[in-house]
Amino acid sequence: MEGPHALRGEGLHPTDVRALIHLLDAGREGVRATPGWLGAQLGVNSASTTALVDRLERLGLVRRERDTRDRRRVLLVVQDEAVTLGWSFFGPLIHEMVAEMRSFEEKELATVRRFLLAMRDVAATRRRAQQDSSAGR
Repeated sequence: MEGPHALRGEGLHPTDVRALIHLLDAGREGVRATPGWLGAQLGVNSASTTALVDRLERLGLVRRERDTRDRRRVLLVVQDEAVTLGWSFFGPLIHEMVAEMRSFEEKELATVRRFLLAMRDVAATRRRAQQDSSAGR
């Protein structure tokens, strides 16, 4: 698998890949992802989110499961196959990036880390403001 469109060979649309990244990130952060949450992350409506989740479910990458805390809610759970697919595509890149990071001093990495976290926070604040203004329409 090489190149930016390699996951299309797996039957995935770029939005599918973005969705899986959001879901994997949510899992690492302990976020209980619902279809509504995913749609908000992607900026798509509920019909598009349903079609997306249906597609990912047919591919065996995601499953819907009832929330044990609130049986009315459906959670999205990433399947092992999605993790394997992600590692097959991104794993080599991650290994190369980690190897390159070793050429930086810890003080340099701390500055880069601080910069990236600050930029992430700015983007998250902007995204929340946009979602709030959209919800208020």
